[in-house]
Amino acid sequence: MLVTSIISTKGGVGKTTVAANLGGFIADAGLRVLLIDLDMQPTLSSYYKLKKVADCGIYELIALNEQNVDKLVSHTSIKHLHLVFSNDDKGQLNTLLLHAPDGRFRLKNILPLFIPHYDLILIDTQGARSVTLEMAVVASDKLISPVTPEVLSAREFRRGTLQLLADIAPYRHLGITLAPVGMLMNRVPPVSRNARLIQGMLHELFHAQEGVELLHTCIPATEAWSRAATLAAPVHRVERTRPAGRQTPAAMETLRALACELFPQWTSKFEAVSGKVVREAAL
Repeated sequence: MLVTSIISTKGGVGKTTVAANLGGFIADAGLRVLLIDLDMQPTLSSYYKLKKVADCGIYELIALNEQNVDKLVSHTSIKHLHLVFSNDDKGQLNTLLLHAPDGRFRLKNILPLFIPHYDLILIDTQGARSVTLEMAVVASDKLISPVTPEVLSAREFRRGTLQLLADIAPYRHLGITLAPVGMLMNRVPPVSRNARLIQGMLHELFHAQEGVELLHTCIPATEAWSRAATLAAPVHRVERTRPAGRQTPAAMETLRALACELFPQWTSKFEAVSGKVVREAAL
């Protein structure tokens, strides 16, 4: 089982959208995916319709050490895609974890509970520095940080996200190795000189920095993503082929490329996701 967190200390960069749609695509490839919503604003928890609503959520998992998977896991309308929903709207977990001796390590110690049930866990996090964000980082095998093609977003990545990783790097003395972070360019306009400049700047800044990689896949700014959210459907089901006259790839193609880049061990499964498979999964 792999654990991947979508992180950023800046809000509004598209973490939830990436988590929901990446999870939906990988589930359509036949892999068992668990979404964990660690954000106090439970956007991921309401992204998809739920076929089964669990009695418990993230608060019971983290604060009360609930061990019954059936009580913790809700089932989305998408086959193979499950969810531990956010029910910490008052932010009590941050206070609890801040004062707990094992606060930043609690999730890492809890997640083995899900090993028999899932191939991949995707964690959506709060868009601000917090103990829960640090807890997710410590628990992860891989980190993805969406960055929008704006100077302020790029600066915040360096000042906020990378500084957080540097501050908790000393955990290596406790035998914990932090996962590498992949920078994901998100909401890239189809034709934008500014976006190209920022991509070039990011390559120059981070190409030699250990533990940081600028992903080759970029997510274009197309209306299919907002339309998919409105329909409560994964974007690759909404846009399977590229519309005529558009240069940017279809959402299906983008999600496949991103999934293959992040998880190359499952490439054959991702390449098998087609319009036919998607239609069957939707039934």
